[in-house]
Amino acid sequence: MTSLGATITPDGIRFAAWSSSARRLWVSIFDEQGNRELDRLELKAEGEGVHALFVSGLAEGTRYGFRADGDYAPERGFWFDPDKLLTDPYAAEIDRPYACHWRLAARRNEGSDTAPLMPKAVVKALSTAVPVLPPLFRPGGLIYEVPVRAFTKLHPDVPAKQRGTIAALAHPAIIEHLQRLGVSAVELMPVTASIDERHLPPLGLSNAWGYNPVTFMALDPRLAPGGLAELRDTVAALRAAGIGTILDLVFNHTGESDRLGPTLSLRGLDNQAYYRHQPDGRLVNDTGTGNTIACDHPAVREMVLDTLRHFVRHAGVDGFRFDLAPVLGRVNGTFEAQAPLLEAMREDALLAGRVLIAEPWDIGLDGYQLGNFPSRFLEWNDRYRDDARRFWRGDAGMVGTLATRLAGSSDIFGRGGQPASRTVNFIAAHDGMTLADIVAYEEKHNEANGEQNRDGHNENLSWNNGVEGATDDAAIAKARFSDQCALLATLFASRGTIMLTAGDEFSRSQQGNNNAYAQDNNITWLDWKGRDQALEGYARALAALRRAVPALSNTDFLTGQPLAGSDTADVAWLTETGALLGEAEWNDPARHRLVMLLGGVDGRLAVMVNGDRRQCIFTLPARDGFRWHPAIEAQAVDLSRALPGRSVNFMIERRTEGPRQGKGRDD
Repeated sequence: MTSLGATITPDGIRFAAWSSSARRLWVSIFDEQGNRELDRLELKAEGEGVHALFVSGLAEGTRYGFRADGDYAPERGFWFDPDKLLTDPYAAEIDRPYACHWRLAARRNEGSDTAPLMPKAVVKALSTAVPVLPPLFRPGGLIYEVPVRAFTKLHPDVPAKQRGTIAALAHPAIIEHLQRLGVSAVELMPVTASIDERHLPPLGLSNAWGYNPVTFMALDPRLAPGGLAELRDTVAALRAAGIGTILDLVFNHTGESDRLGPTLSLRGLDNQAYYRHQPDGRLVNDTGTGNTIACDHPAVREMVLDTLRHFVRHAGVDGFRFDLAPVLGRVNGTFEAQAPLLEAMREDALLAGRVLIAEPWDIGLDGYQLGNFPSRFLEWNDRYRDDARRFWRGDAGMVGTLATRLAGSSDIFGRGGQPASRTVNFIAAHDGMTLADIVAYEEKHNEANGEQNRDGHNENLSWNNGVEGATDDAAIAKARFSDQCALLATLFASRGTIMLTAGDEFSRSQQGNNNAYAQDNNITWLDWKGRDQALEGYARALAALRRAVPALSNTDFLTGQPLAGSDTADVAWLTETGALLGEAEWNDPARHRLVMLLGGVDGRLAVMVNGDRRQCIFTLPARDGFRWHPAIEAQAVDLSRALPGRSVNFMIERRTEGPRQGKGRDD
């Protein structure tokens, strides 16, 4: 265990903080309400940047913060100001949320003491470590991305006081929903304490996503009023239901922002060490948020590792997703797949078996690193997202690319002879349009964000089916439903790990907003009463099929060679007539149809994709002793009927003697 933070002993508490350049550090002790400073005690330098002090007579529940003094020269990267109360980077709990105030960003001697504006760290005796069990999640499973507050804020079955919290995820109604959807693991969007960006409060907005942390261990008291125990108990309840938990953590920046931002913790303790800087002293901004964490600094590296160990040891999580993950692998500004922090994650005794997922891009130089993370890391695959959307938008020449994405993206993850894919396939995520909005809005509609629709990506690879946004036109509504089914079917038919964002299974909409980070309201809160139950039923059927057919969730790359114990190839790519796709068909820009025929010892599975607007009868190759059957009864289309345009159908072989079937033609 690290010696930093607040450590309880039978006789008192030892406080310790790290700074390589502060001349003096203090711990401020507050009353039980965290409002009145009772004492300010100077820490003693112990060497190697550690400053510590044992205070006798204090106990669990003590509220405190740090202060630091040294040079104040922001142009050179020094921000020491003893008037700024600083949150302990190792605090596991704070007593209230962060709130913006101009004094938090005031220059030295211009803003007075910030203690009344700051949360106080709360000394907690951490519970006995939970058993470190193997992750329930395995590559190839279904990850369900959850914005904790928005997910249950409107859920009618969850008690009102529990809505919008981590504890709500353990409610029986929520667990039943996750189980019926076949969720392997929930991926919780950030649950650590964050602060609003300074431009939001004047607009009457707040950060609804949480990707703006101050420190890395303390949970947001709005999401976890029960503290770490609430997370631990929820993880245990989900695990008992067969569902793992993955935490989305932000180690690439903090809410201290740019040179105009507030001083809350790391900036006031040792800005030069914790953040990366240009040679002229300016903050590096590889994140688009104003600052970039120096993950190649030994003290930062150990803090990140301590944070990960903390959540494994005391909450029992399966693993982690890393926002803007190239920042974690930058050494002197350059991304290295074998960077010390990434290597330490893979080699650490406690972390070695955890699930590690990278968002493989930041906005710095050479920041796009898809496919380049070490082999232990799964990676969000935005090329899958974009190519799947392009195919269903009707773009020309996409059939070969779609096949590559369905098969696990070997062009990205098969480099160097890797046998299995590390892809995390998704159609939509928290940032960008929802699944329903992809087929209902051709343009973004972010006016509610207060930036005159300038924020968010302009190209969404989306379409509206004839009318922009909401409509009462039944034909358009039917087309949009069909498109959502096709996109979901494509996702669930894809090899590798798949990710679904909460609510996309029942047609949640953000009214065309593709950057709804500041919408803590009905734009992002899931409408459980108004959900599309037909689409939800289809998503459940897709999930059941994926669980029943191992070939769908297998992460091994397809070879076209026979499977062990079978005389059928692991995959064959066919036209709608049942013939093998040849070079001419693969390269036909007008082709929008294909069949992915997956082999299996007990029978094959045919994924029939009709991206054309015309309906078509598909032919599948017959085998003696087998017969083709609809794999999803709820949307069954047998081989005697035309497959509607812009749809996907699944057929499965079952052993039985019967006549051969099928003939193909266009209507």
